[in-house]
Amino acid sequence: MIAAMANFLGYDLYDLELTTVKDNGDLRKLLIETTGKSIVVIEDIDCSLDLTGQRKKKEKDENDAETGKEKDPISKKKKEAEEESKRTGEVTLSGLLNFIDGIWSACGGEGIIVFTTNYVDRLDPALIRRGRMDKSIEMSYCRFEAFKVLAKNYLELESHELFGKIEELLGKTKIDLLMLLRI
Repeated sequence: MIAAMANFLGYDLYDLELTTVKDNGDLRKLLIETTGKSIVVIEDIDCSLDLTGQRKKKEKDENDAETGKEKDPISKKKKEAEEESKRTGEVTLSGLLNFIDGIWSACGGEGIIVFTTNYVDRLDPALIRRGRMDKSIEMSYCRFEAFKVLAKNYLELESHELFGKIEELLGKTKIDLLMLLRI
């Protein structure tokens, strides 16, 4: 679907694998080098990096401090220093969001960023808030009507002897299109 969007719009397509990006500075350099009319794809953002749990953990620590479960001040400072050193030299949620909101949106281009995930509920709310994430599309199982459109557009088939069997299988089970094509 993303390739079809890029083809239809005449945009360049960039596949950004966040696990290969060293830090926020490198992320910034990579994204600045994209063309004005481009689609940047970050697949499986929920498992590319730990962009999901940082705020929840921080909120829990703050709640623990308010309820008296706080560790002694020396242990707390040591833990904060360790966490900061871990974050140095990696892409962070803050770095990604700052770039999306700042330079990317101000560049005057018509760039699109596409995130894919299997678990929307695991994403940090800051990543998917309105104004930052304008569209959310759920790609569920392929129904027979959609299969017929794909067969017509890509295989130039209006009908086929196996269409009945395909419709039957799609009705019986939640099977995705790729699994069906391998049968």
